[in-house]
Amino acid sequence: MTHPLIPKILDLATPVAQDLDLEIAGAVFQTNQHPPVLRIDIRNPRQGTSLNDCEAMSRALEATLDASDLIPDAYVLEVSSPGISETLTSDRDFAAFKGFSVTVTTTEPYKGQTTWNGRLVRRDDETLQIRDRGRSISIPRSIVASVRLD
Repeated sequence: MTHPLIPKILDLATPVAQDLDLEIAGAVFQTNQHPPVLRIDIRNPRQGTSLNDCEAMSRALEATLDASDLIPDAYVLEVSSPGISETLTSDRDFAAFKGFSVTVTTTEPYKGQTTWNGRLVRRDDETLQIRDRGRSISIPRSIVASVRLD
């Protein structure tokens, strides 16, 4: 479940990332740790995400968050790259990883199962299509919970 502050944090973080020519790939606020950890994953769309990208985003976002007083108590800010074993979410992700092996999890059984493995073929407005052992499988997007690279 997403922490209720995440949408507000993303509203603050997105323009900061755009100013640095970066994209936000995800955010998690782990309040079960002491102090809580706010993790922001960024992506450099022009090249691989570097340590300098993470450092620049961390400094700029820290200043923005502190000025907003959105998180009143102490917390740890972690800015990193999502890495290769990520969940695919954006149209860009699905285009970039076409042909790669993925695991698709559905919110309800589809054709008797909730987990599918195969090579990513495409995603459109209605379906996610994978190829498994020579057969094409079109899973309705409305029941797709996640798509992860294998």
